[in-house]
Amino acid sequence: MHSLLTGRRPISPGSRAGLGAAVALLALVSVIELADGSKASYVGLVAAAPFLAAAFAPWRVVLTVGALATVVGAAFVLSDPSFPAAVNVAGVGLSTGIAAAVATIRDRQARRIDELFKLAQVAQQAVLRPIGPHVGTLAVAGRYISATAAADIGGDLYEALDTPYGVRMIIGDVRGKGLDAVRLASIVLGSYRHVAFERGDLRTVVADLDRAVARSVGDEDFVTAVLVEERGGTLTIVNCGHPAPLLLRRGKVIQLDPPAPVPPLGFRPEAQPRVERLEPGDRLLLFTDGLGEARREGEFFPTAERAWQLVGHGTVGDGLASLESALQEWVHGRLDDDIALVLMEYTGPRPVANAAMPSWEVGAAGS
Repeated sequence: MHSLLTGRRPISPGSRAGLGAAVALLALVSVIELADGSKASYVGLVAAAPFLAAAFAPWRVVLTVGALATVVGAAFVLSDPSFPAAVNVAGVGLSTGIAAAVATIRDRQARRIDELFKLAQVAQQAVLRPIGPHVGTLAVAGRYISATAAADIGGDLYEALDTPYGVRMIIGDVRGKGLDAVRLASIVLGSYRHVAFERGDLRTVVADLDRAVARSVGDEDFVTAVLVEERGGTLTIVNCGHPAPLLLRRGKVIQLDPPAPVPPLGFRPEAQPRVERLEPGDRLLLFTDGLGEARREGEFFPTAERAWQLVGHGTVGDGLASLESALQEWVHGRLDDDIALVLMEYTGPRPVANAAMPSWEVGAAGS
């Protein structure tokens, strides 16, 4: 029966729902007609069965439902000589044909959306590489929350690298959406993955990224970004027009605002670092503005007020999962913008390896 209805593929839950609803409608019409007597008063309702199936099921199921509806309709029409049987059969046949065409179009659109979703996943994996669970001495987790069900990536970006200058992270948000935003995000990340290992000063890294953005966008395009460096327990933050990170320490949440406002990448920002001394157990939450703009009934998600409760416990991965769950509950699953999240925890200074003692010193020590 399954192969008859759906061809080579096993019947899907949607097909079962469409078939069940159509059969239930035919059964209901049959009961009403039997209760009404020999006059075929409601038999025209069987033409709705193929359309009901078309909302969920593929065209093969629609044709099967149409054939069943034709049989049911013909059975009641033949019992009522006053009702034109040919018109009834033709009407059900026409309804079945239209419903099958609708089901075919819907199925093609569903396959196209599925293909786009898979392509978006591939693009996300190429642009946003997985980070963590450890980068250097830091526990790190990243998360991307898409506002669009049909795609899984936009212009938000993040990266964490263990460089000769310490662990360096970036989180950013490209102005705009669509393929152009994805392209610019990939340019920024590609440049960052190179210069983060080459430049000893974050201000030089910012200057390089600014030039990369300026070469690739128009006059009104830009990228907000926060660059973070942890070196020996010292945290350096450079903020280029981006929401300020949150430092979670001993139950408190501290917003790390920049010393002065700085424009985004693409507008020649003059970086002004903010320096903090980390304590073991400190956590830093980086996020894009989609988190700050998430709201329900005009009320914004209270990120700072709930940050410690949501991301201050468990692993950093658990913290981001809790934050996403609370956020989705707050907005009832309806986000207006994509969101990138990065959560890091400072576990303590990097252990210093004992330097190897030259052989001549070993001999001297033995004497």
